[in-house]
Amino acid sequence: MRNIFLAAAAISAIAAPAFAQSGPDARGYGSLGYTHLEGDSATTGAVTGRLGVNLNRYLALETEASVGVKDDDFTVAGIDGSIKHEWDAAGYVVGKYPVSDKLELFARGGYGHTELKQEFPGANTDVGGDSWNYGVGANYYVDGVNGVRADWTRRDFRDNGGEADAYSVSYIRRF
Repeated sequence: MRNIFLAAAAISAIAAPAFAQSGPDARGYGSLGYTHLEGDSATTGAVTGRLGVNLNRYLALETEASVGVKDDDFTVAGIDGSIKHEWDAAGYVVGKYPVSDKLELFARGGYGHTELKQEFPGANTDVGGDSWNYGVGANYYVDGVNGVRADWTRRDFRDNGGEADAYSVSYIRRF
């Protein structure tokens, strides 16, 4: 887990000098939005922030972090419980295909960690874990700098932890 945060800090430091640029040739970008996470045993939601740096027109590095805002309630034998999305973080390599100055398609792959907590009377359990992540999406820039991002990412949890699909919609800005 510590390595993910160190990688995020390193990528942010690389991206910092590029923040003065703007437009289609910008080196950095950031986004803020909502992520709907559908797992094998729960459906939760989170606010997600991303920071990325374009290495060239077709390749980028990206980090993301999320904080849970929507829990999933369940009932077992008449007893209520819930699964809470605590937080998650991940790092990605992103391949991009610019269709125009305003539209780009992308595919990404990386590694992350998701922390969930299952609360049941008399037993609270941490669930989630490390995952290999991959997905696709698109960025549409309304004015070349500000835009909308939509993406899907599959999280394949290690150690037979199951799978989860993350669907995100975000505001994105080029720096």
